[in-house]
Amino acid sequence: MEFDLLKELVSISSPFGKEEEISRFIASFLEEHGFDVELLPVEGFGSDVIAHLPGRSYTVVLNGHMDTVNLSPGWTKNPKGELEGDRFYGLGSADMKAGLAALLAAFVEMAELPRKERPTVIFTAVVDEEGYSRGAWELIRSGKLDRADVVLVAEPTNERLMLGARGRFVVQVEVFGKKAHAARPHEGLNAIEELGRFVGSLWKIRFRNHRKLGAGSYCTLSIEGSADGLSVPDYARAIIDRHVVIGEDWERVSSELLNLAGRIKLKGNIRVSKFERPTPDMLPYVVRENDRFVNIFKSVHRTVLGGEPEIIYGRSVGDFNYFGTYLNKPTLVYGPVGGNWHGSDEWVSVESLRRVKRVYVEFLKALV
Repeated sequence: MEFDLLKELVSISSPFGKEEEISRFIASFLEEHGFDVELLPVEGFGSDVIAHLPGRSYTVVLNGHMDTVNLSPGWTKNPKGELEGDRFYGLGSADMKAGLAALLAAFVEMAELPRKERPTVIFTAVVDEEGYSRGAWELIRSGKLDRADVVLVAEPTNERLMLGARGRFVVQVEVFGKKAHAARPHEGLNAIEELGRFVGSLWKIRFRNHRKLGAGSYCTLSIEGSADGLSVPDYARAIIDRHVVIGEDWERVSSELLNLAGRIKLKGNIRVSKFERPTPDMLPYVVRENDRFVNIFKSVHRTVLGGEPEIIYGRSVGDFNYFGTYLNKPTLVYGPVGGNWHGSDEWVSVESLRRVKRVYVEFLKALV
């Protein structure tokens, strides 16, 4: 079932902001298998899909996102799906329609068990993970997951178990200079040159080190400024990515940037602010390696695949950050082997997809 689902999901175009068709397909699939389906509208992005399976003991949230990035140039395989050996190629095949297919197949399989032999399971498929996580945030804000005990996210991890991730701020840095005639630049203050000097000094900032998440990072994403005719530009702006670890909050980030401006004796005025986003900040999180759900997952993995999964921690952000912080539930991320995420000829291993589905099913059974 999971491979057939993967083929169907990949055949449906669903770049973030255009998830209506895939949302309808998943809802119809679940209804055909006897589930009552709830659609949670996310303005401008279609709807999250939610289905409940009552059981006993713990309540588990299964989560996957339906959206993909836009198609990139350079594809040599069919982005709508092409099988070659063990690799299934297609846009979103690894990130994360394979994981979504495995969750759907596991959810249907659990429904075939007597109620006393399964936990309570909430299946969720969300929109806009690749943008601003509007779907995950709407789901959390709705209160529909408040009784959850654990969240299992099917992002592609190459069959490794991810127990945390760094967080992220997007920073806007503005520099205000002084206009003058460009033939007499010494009479003005060039905001572009000062901002360039500033972003060229970001390497001087020392980061906090976390024993699981490592250190944070800076990356300048864009820089802009222009002259008014033959004039010294008096304004420039940069958008800068700042990945953070636990212990690094916005106050620390803004302070270190202002302190850097002082250290390099930046000329002109500087303003540091958060780049506005429609959803809350993506904060870092960690799940304890001896958490009860982690131990159960490890035990199941040993039984199904013959060894414990490698434990990893994410370098970047995703919906899992929201589940691990704002929902504040143990959030386990585990998905199939694949490659070329967000790039041309994205692929996923079909055998890995099947292994991962088996792990999901046995993990759910072990929670009763």
